[in-house]
Amino acid sequence: MNTEHVAKVAAAAACDVAFNQAANGHLVDLLAALPLPGTPEGREFWGALSHVAGDAALYIDPANAGGPFIDRLIEGNEGGIAGRVLSFLGKLDDQQRDAVAEVIGGALDHNTFVAGGRYLGKLWLRDAETSAWHVLIASRRAYETEDDRKRFLEAWRNA
Repeated sequence: MNTEHVAKVAAAAACDVAFNQAANGHLVDLLAALPLPGTPEGREFWGALSHVAGDAALYIDPANAGGPFIDRLIEGNEGGIAGRVLSFLGKLDDQQRDAVAEVIGGALDHNTFVAGGRYLGKLWLRDAETSAWHVLIASRRAYETEDDRKRFLEAWRNA
């Protein structure tokens, strides 16, 4: 392995980390757009979300996840947070997803956003899902070995 190879590996690792952190930061931005837990508006919002999402809401409900949810994020456990968001969204059936979009959109509609509530809620859900997926797919590289990468490259070269 020469200096050029080391530089390429370092650049690739930095990109993976930066991409993962950017996607995770975006998840935080999405959560920050929602009413804050512990406020009257937040209690109403999170109660309504729990009502329409059922048990799925437990994955992201501040009373269930709360401080540890954010602390893990700050400590660098991006995959755990993203996994919770995807578990929440994955457990919703179509009716629940529509109802959740309505609740989230209603909360976003009170801010300075220009589109209608339900549409904003659908955008929020889509964005959260995609951002969480990006975090998980980038996190997976942390567990790959050099042999895994060689096998991947060889398989594609020989396809």
